Amino acid sequence: MIDRSHFTDRVAAGRWRKRALLGVAALTLAISLSACASKKDDEDLVETEPADQLYNDGLALSNIGKYGPAAKKFESVDRLHPYSQWAKKSLVMSAFSYYKAGAYDDAIQAAQRFVTLHPSSPDAAYAYYIMGQSYLNQMPDITRDQAQTKKALAAFNEIVARFPDSEYAADARHKIIITYDQLAGKEMEVGRYYLKRRNYVGAITRFKAVVTEAQTTRHVEEALMRLTEAYMALGVVNEAQTAAAVLGHNFPNSPWYKDAYDLLASGGLEPREDQGSWISKALRKAKLG
Repeated sequence: MIDRSHFTDRVAAGRWRKRALLGVAALTLAISLSACASKKDDEDLVETEPADQLYNDGLALSNIGKYGPAAKKFESVDRLHPYSQWAKKSLVMSAFSYYKAGAYDDAIQAAQRFVTLHPSSPDAAYAYYIMGQSYLNQMPDITRDQAQTKKALAAFNEIVARFPDSEYAADARHKIIITYDQLAGKEMEVGRYYLKRRNYVGAITRFKAVVTEAQTTRHVEEALMRLTEAYMALGVVNEAQTAAAVLGHNFPNSPWYKDAYDLLASGGLEPREDQGSWISKALRKAKLG
């Protein structure tokens, strides 16, 4: 007679494993369904939460410095109650909260959405200010691309042009000077690079941008000296003399003027302004020094 006991044991063990696996699957499914139900309950709770309650929750979180969660609360007002009176307030508050949390891209996105939806609102000036500050805080050093700096400048210019009497206008004007100085610094860096490699036309283009577009920055003195240098190298004597003369007239005690004067003197020349020069015409519009 064949002993089938070992075979029966294996079959029984296999059936037990099968039942165990089915049990685990059933338990997993039950847990999953429970989690989904719980998540749905949470979503239903949020969607039924009044707009004013969400807004006040956001304010409470913001007041204790929890800006990230506060921004999410404000966002939920705009998302779930877009036509309520609280949605407009919540959108600009979400921009503020993201800014305070250091989430500058999210702050810019929220502020941009606000000015798109509410361009004539008094709070639009504040939204532009948040945008400008967010771009400014991401402003790189002058060795890198200045796209963020240009966007900051555009935002601050919007405040000055459209909301000149707002409480943010004065600081916006100050930040415009900062951005111009940064952009001028970048132009000077590239101009010096070209000058060193004797690409005088390329260098003049960069220094000209500083003189014509950033006349009140600290870089204009050096730009005029570098123009003197580049024009001398090209043999365009009248422009070299004009650049030095304008530099001496506006910054007589500048070490850059001494360098420009010495450079002309080495060629038997002296500063002399040509009133028809682009340099004279450009700087006639602004009072330097």
